[in-house]
Amino acid sequence: MRLTRTAASSGCPPTPQVLGRLLSEPLMEHESLSRSEQMVRVGDMLERVGLEAAFANRYPHEFSGGQRQRIGIARALMLSPRLVVCDEPVSALDVSVQAQVLNLMKDLQDELGLSYLFISHDIAVVEFMADDMIVMKHGKVVEAGDAKQIIDDPQDPYTRALIAAVPIPDPTAYVDRAERRAVIAAGVGQAS
Repeated sequence: MRLTRTAASSGCPPTPQVLGRLLSEPLMEHESLSRSEQMVRVGDMLERVGLEAAFANRYPHEFSGGQRQRIGIARALMLSPRLVVCDEPVSALDVSVQAQVLNLMKDLQDELGLSYLFISHDIAVVEFMADDMIVMKHGKVVEAGDAKQIIDDPQDPYTRALIAAVPIPDPTAYVDRAERRAVIAAGVGQAS
């Protein structure tokens, strides 16, 4: 197994290096390619994630947050993994950019046959991205199964509270907030 790590906040490490070098690091470490072959792969991957190949000559600080996430995705995919672990990959982005990045990830999943292990507290994002879902409380699994089924009919009180905590755009919709607070509060500080 080969791991490629990207910075959690932006997909780019804080070091001031040209993007092409940053993206080719996994290739230098794990594959025997010439520099020109590496740069061809870098250009292809940048285009695959919706950026121009010429961006390889720019520095990471020159990109927007959404572009940096695309760079992080490109870096994660440079070694053609089958599994990509995503820890809150869109939490720092505004909603419109989140949608673009998530749609890109779905497209890449279909195109490349990827699997994602997606870690998120955002139920709407999980619902969009996941086929299967695990809900954890204090490091223990409280519910696991089909994501749509869990979201539509949660069996565990903690899962119900998490789903009930999702903001509802309809202010007239009834949510038993007292029950939700009680379930969440009961879990605070307990090592169940």
